[in-house]
Amino acid sequence: MRRIMLMSSVSLDGFFEGPDRDISWHLVNDELSRYLNDEFRTAGAFMFGRVTYELMADVWPAADRNPGLSAPQIEFAAIWLDIPKFLFSRTVTRAGWNTTVIHDVVPEQIAELKAQPGGDIVLSGANLASTFMRHGLIDDFHIFVHPIVLGQGRRLFEVPDLRLNVKLEGTRTFSNGVVSLRYSVERE
Repeated sequence: MRRIMLMSSVSLDGFFEGPDRDISWHLVNDELSRYLNDEFRTAGAFMFGRVTYELMADVWPAADRNPGLSAPQIEFAAIWLDIPKFLFSRTVTRAGWNTTVIHDVVPEQIAELKAQPGGDIVLSGANLASTFMRHGLIDDFHIFVHPIVLGQGRRLFEVPDLRLNVKLEGTRTFSNGVVSLRYSVERE
């Protein structure tokens, strides 16, 4: 059975975005990009909320025509276009680039997606992550801690009254100071 892995970047003080949805502080160099490409290459699907999907769709479909992008970023664009995507939105009705629109998170439907053959599913987006956490649908967390304190912004985990026990599965430090933390959820 496929697993659902929340993959996200956060500041040292736990924000995934700064004020006004600022993510310019993300330190993604070629080393980290190559690592992410290796992770994404084996993924079976991406799951996004609307805001994250729109951010991705604004950049990656035309990345091969952007001379400012590095080779690993252009490689990611091809990966992103090829992998099936699930967009969770109540307002969007159609999306391109190998994307299926789903209007609500229904645990039984998510279980059906997990039972399909293929690689694990990468989940992104704070609102969507909170909903998946409330339903107990996340199996793994892959968090990239960036060496910056923002002081304000939006926290990645906005699920009050929820407690999850997790097990550290691995760490990695990158030359730019980003630290990757991998956890699996311990189920009773």
